[in-house]
Amino acid sequence: MNQSVSVAPKLEEHTHENLTATKQQLFVKQPIVLVLEILLALPMGILLANFQIGGIAWIFAGIAAGTVVLQAYRVFYQYSPKPNRTARKVGMALVGLTVGASNAHVNLTNVASNIPIFSFLTLFLLLSGSCIGYIYSRLSKTNLLTAMLATVPGGVGIMAAIAADYNKDVTLVALVQAIRVTSVVLLFPFIARTLVGNYWNVQISPVKSALLNFEPSQIGLLLLVLLITALVVYPAILFKIPAGDFFGALLIGMGFNPLLNLLPFVSDISFSPPPLINLFGQMLLGITIGEYWGDKPNFTKRTVGYALMSVLMTLATGAIAAILAMKLTSWDWLTCLLVTAPGGSAEMILVSLTLNHNVEIVTTGHLVRLIAINSSLPLWLFLFRRLDKQLSKAA
Repeated sequence: MNQSVSVAPKLEEHTHENLTATKQQLFVKQPIVLVLEILLALPMGILLANFQIGGIAWIFAGIAAGTVVLQAYRVFYQYSPKPNRTARKVGMALVGLTVGASNAHVNLTNVASNIPIFSFLTLFLLLSGSCIGYIYSRLSKTNLLTAMLATVPGGVGIMAAIAADYNKDVTLVALVQAIRVTSVVLLFPFIARTLVGNYWNVQISPVKSALLNFEPSQIGLLLLVLLITALVVYPAILFKIPAGDFFGALLIGMGFNPLLNLLPFVSDISFSPPPLINLFGQMLLGITIGEYWGDKPNFTKRTVGYALMSVLMTLATGAIAAILAMKLTSWDWLTCLLVTAPGGSAEMILVSLTLNHNVEIVTTGHLVRLIAINSSLPLWLFLFRRLDKQLSKAA
């Protein structure tokens, strides 16, 4: 009896040690996976840039690298690294910093006057997404909350995390969201290229220009802006402020030069993040999308078919919203398309930045939608859970 009692604590201690060792291994492996993905994405990005597909090539390279590396780990090492959400947040912050710097001299008064239109388009997309989620739920025999999390354009990582919190089908949610984001990221830039023709490559490719200015003053300013970005973005993420990583970095990019020039011992500071920041941010965004593809288990053809159907409906809704935007504003078709693109907000803003095409309008439109979706999450999660229970009882 005494022996059995003494064995139990030893077993618990051994189990605890195993769990601790497993966590340490995962902590070590995740950075290694990310480094391998970046090393693979770099030559892919250079190769794709030579095919004249624009500055967005680095996102495509990241998607390919993330998919290949995670699939290789699953096949050769029987280890499935989870998608790196931290890398996504860092990528969003770097892209936000670049976009903010590009909008630093823009007069936002005209853009602010369009807030009611942005709000209307956001409401239309949210209501349409709810209808698509309901149709997807009924056809695929999936519970309503899982279907809504899968179809609302709120981001792969965010929606998958919420699904995990409520014990829903995380892999299914991630599958539908990954298909949607990938479709938007791959399809819309090529539509934009078709619409603008030779103007697609107006912006100089980062590969052909200096990636980083090694002047001491520029290096110092770069380190300062990155430090300030980290100090602002980390609390925004910690307190779950809607789109805090992207929005906080964007504000820093817009206000960095004006605030420095207000200091008594500083004058005529004109700093913009080097192309390396944009390039690295794009790669991280692409890598995290690719990781969700590399992390996917084998789904049935029926499951993938219903997922594709819901994504096609979402893309059609985005096209309808673009038509509505054209009727309500004087924006051209490309601007309307980029503003109403269903998800991939940072990616669509990057496309407008690459084209130097109404960046401030596209940025504001997507920020309004990101804030609306994230701030209303508690309300519609409550409503969908309640409706889900009622439908289950009725069945």
